[in-house]
Amino acid sequence: MQRLTPEQLRSHRWYGTESLRSFSHRARTRQLGLSAEEHLGKPVIGILNTWSELNPCHLHLRERAQDVKRGVWQAGGYPVELPVMSLSETFQKPTTMLYRNLLAMETEELLRSHPVDAAVLMGGCDKTTPALLMGAISMDLPVIYVPAGPMIPGSFRGQVLGSGSDMWRYWADKRAGLVGDEVMSGVEEGIARSPGHCMTMGTASTMTSVAEVLGMTLPGAASIPAVASAHSRMAAASGRRAVDLAWEDLRPSAILGEQAYADAVTAVLALGGSTNAVIHLIAMARRSGVPLTLDHFDEASRRVPVLADLRPSGTYVMEDFYLAGGLPGLLSRIADLLHLDRPTVTGRPLREELARAEVYDDKVIRTRDDPLSAEGGLAVLRGNLAPSGAVIKHVAADPRLLRHTGPAVVFDGHRDLMRRLDDESLPITADSVLVLRGAGPRGGPGMPEHGMMPIPERLLKAGVRDMLRISDARMSGTSYGACVLHVAPESHVGGPLALVRDGDPVTLDVEARRLSLDVPEEELARRRAAWTPPETVYRRGYGTLFDRHILQADEGCDFDFLLGAGGAPEPDTE
Repeated sequence: MQRLTPEQLRSHRWYGTESLRSFSHRARTRQLGLSAEEHLGKPVIGILNTWSELNPCHLHLRERAQDVKRGVWQAGGYPVELPVMSLSETFQKPTTMLYRNLLAMETEELLRSHPVDAAVLMGGCDKTTPALLMGAISMDLPVIYVPAGPMIPGSFRGQVLGSGSDMWRYWADKRAGLVGDEVMSGVEEGIARSPGHCMTMGTASTMTSVAEVLGMTLPGAASIPAVASAHSRMAAASGRRAVDLAWEDLRPSAILGEQAYADAVTAVLALGGSTNAVIHLIAMARRSGVPLTLDHFDEASRRVPVLADLRPSGTYVMEDFYLAGGLPGLLSRIADLLHLDRPTVTGRPLREELARAEVYDDKVIRTRDDPLSAEGGLAVLRGNLAPSGAVIKHVAADPRLLRHTGPAVVFDGHRDLMRRLDDESLPITADSVLVLRGAGPRGGPGMPEHGMMPIPERLLKAGVRDMLRISDARMSGTSYGACVLHVAPESHVGGPLALVRDGDPVTLDVEARRLSLDVPEEELARRRAAWTPPETVYRRGYGTLFDRHILQADEGCDFDFLLGAGGAPEPDTE
């Protein structure tokens, strides 16, 4: 591979010309305490760090940035740490999804406006992975991703706890009167025991695995526990590789083609991954000019088995997955379903990266003849209730609900849901269908994770643990249950969900991929004519920008003006 000369580096335009501006840039770098020998003629490696004291998933990234810098210096580069917005799933309201595109914009513009030849992207908590990659794709500078890594397994009274998944389970038991405050206090202290993102196959683990299978990380990087010494070594190795990427000018556009995204879809399904991956992958692919759609997920789901026995669909957690061989091990078992000759950020094709992969525990990463599920963990539904599509993680649902008809119980927004759900006068049974609207991209706003609606307390006490739930919201990747999500178009823009009334029969048939509102079309037409659009909650600022330009779930919830790469000029450095 032909390598750039120092004069061909992008940063040379800032530092290397005989101009007043270059003189100023060099002088200001001296102000930073660096001599000419430390940076001139070397690749400048930006380290985009999403560390924050209110993001426990990323609490260790301040130290990992030092590991990355160590690798950059070792390889002869000049590292510069550039803090970016930290999207904390655990604390940020109303939802980090509202700000995914803002971080993507920040990433793109930060890379564009600074003298950066290549970058190391540091994230992991749910939306940070797609946001960082979306911005980097659109800017199209050489980048490598360093996943934050999962936390160590939770523990309570000798039992392994999975973050998210067991929280929902214990909270349901508490509402059912099965456990008391002492148990909940113990779970509270034991469920999240170290820095790192959720150790289940939630959105964070799904999306860092997506980054790896796309070829944007070092092999095996996604499953290394956050506090393991191997994680520090991976960070340093990523720093070294970033320097080579700058010299090689290996950009995302050379790596992220149709085959890469097809393999990412395949991997998500084999992992039993989060439904959120559907939205994020569609958005990422469209930034790359790849027309990924819901149909690609559904087609792959019918032929890809679930091999990762991980919570919330299965039994184990991410440390088990790491020790069993991680993503390379799983990919080696579906190699015939992948495009093995496509490039990766290592400079080698995927085939070479998987040549050394092994599986060390068939219970965690199952064989093809003993899958957790014979088909992928996601199904795409369509019908008169979801003309543009909806999704369900049916492997994490009660099988009895996968073909079900029941009367709708409708809630207008999350506040209405929480206010009325446990009302004893609410006509609701285990066969009812909970319908939540006003929770989509515009209506939420930001499409919050309200799709795993709680089960009414009186039904929990009667032993009910799953019900059919339908919404235009998302749900946490750590959640489970018969939850139909991402109904598009959303109710806020006049989608059919806005027309549902209490008592309307609703039918789900996962095998037939159908979701229908069993009401005559003439009646729906009357309701549609009487419907009026709700007012937006925003009057100014970023929220107004979001409201005016956000696309629907089936289109990836990107902004309509951010699709694709390029289109923005390189800054004038003179």
